[in-house]
Amino acid sequence: MTHPYIPNAEPGVRAEMLAAIGVPSVEEFYADIPADLRLDRPLDLPEPFVAEYDLVRHMRGLLGNTTDTVQALSFLGHGCYPHHVPAVCDEVNSRSEFLTAYAGEPYEDHGRFQALFEYVSMMGELLEMDVVNVPTYDGFQAAGTALRMAARYTGRAKVLVGAAISGDKLSKLRDFLAPDIEIVLAATDDDGEFARVVDGRILTADAARVPFDESFAAIYLETPNVYGVVETRGRELADLAHAHGALLVVGADPISLGVLAPPAAYGADIVCGDIQSLGIHQNYGGGHAGYIATHDHERLVAEFPSRLFGIAPTKVPGEYGFGDVFYDRTSFALREEGKEWVGTAAALWGITAGVYLALMGPQGMKDLGEVVLARTRYAMDALAKFAEVLHAGAVHFREFAIRVPDAHALLAALRAENIYGGVPLDDRTLLVCVTERHSIADIDRLVQAVKEAL
Repeated sequence: MTHPYIPNAEPGVRAEMLAAIGVPSVEEFYADIPADLRLDRPLDLPEPFVAEYDLVRHMRGLLGNTTDTVQALSFLGHGCYPHHVPAVCDEVNSRSEFLTAYAGEPYEDHGRFQALFEYVSMMGELLEMDVVNVPTYDGFQAAGTALRMAARYTGRAKVLVGAAISGDKLSKLRDFLAPDIEIVLAATDDDGEFARVVDGRILTADAARVPFDESFAAIYLETPNVYGVVETRGRELADLAHAHGALLVVGADPISLGVLAPPAAYGADIVCGDIQSLGIHQNYGGGHAGYIATHDHERLVAEFPSRLFGIAPTKVPGEYGFGDVFYDRTSFALREEGKEWVGTAAALWGITAGVYLALMGPQGMKDLGEVVLARTRYAMDALAKFAEVLHAGAVHFREFAIRVPDAHALLAALRAENIYGGVPLDDRTLLVCVTERHSIADIDRLVQAVKEAL
């Protein structure tokens, strides 16, 4: 029996809560989780450790089984990227006034508000947008929130999403937008880009052409897309969306914007994405944080559920303060009446990305982007001698896909050479990631290993 002094766990208290909500059991809350993903048995746990050192030894053994992407030659990307992290990023984000147990959110301000204001200001300059939020959990949440903002703004409940998107992100969007917003998938052309619009109709994932009409709240375009292809139809899609009273929402990695036009330049209304590439380590899958940006359009800004930081003069002449703007639109202020729930922010990663942007500057971002573009193309051309490179004629940034007889067998052969060759998209397709961390010698080593394996 559960101990009665554990809050809300005592059976009688739990029964009262379920009755108040109007559901028969806790299982109702898990209805959206597929049955095959649920564990219908107790956890298989070992006997408890009797000494602290036993636990230390156990954890060291587990950690010893892991090889990180610095120990091996890694071409892994697909949402979490091996960009170089300058030492100053770690130095600043580990300072006690920023690093706390609560996501970079201390309850006093020792420069944190200004640091976040500087971050959103630099992001605004990079994106050519006026308003940027304090980071959400990750880019997946940012994309879902951006689409919900568009739905609230237009009063519509359908969005068109390009199919060149990762399966994980699409799964998150389906979950985040359910049950009231419908996703319609637009197929890709042979060049890997968003399907062309023909007479107001767009080729969808089921090969039918559907009209884009006033029932859609937004078009979601991601660039570079899941294949690393840089989309060139942004203006065409913006015009299509605006002609029907919809918004263009663009997912973009900010590290690409030193060499690629910001989405605002071709008509994007909302821009979103992940900032992991801006000075944040891969950290075995993290850390991540999401940004959302818009122009200073009052009705659209009102749809931001997340915190916004600004600057204002104080009573002391020449002195300024930093802090929340338009706070009463957030769920922190409105609680259950909020338009969308927002919890813990990933503020520490925003500060880190701000340090990165300040260090790099416009010229540094441009130089880095040119290196990534050049090395991506070098790797594509070199691997094309031994494997089929998909969408070879398109401009790629950082990632590209190759087709081989057996992607999993190739990856296993590469791992034997201490090379992480990429991420499998299916049994024959492999996504390869190249950043400024990869030298020409690194790429040549990958190509030679692929040649031998194939």
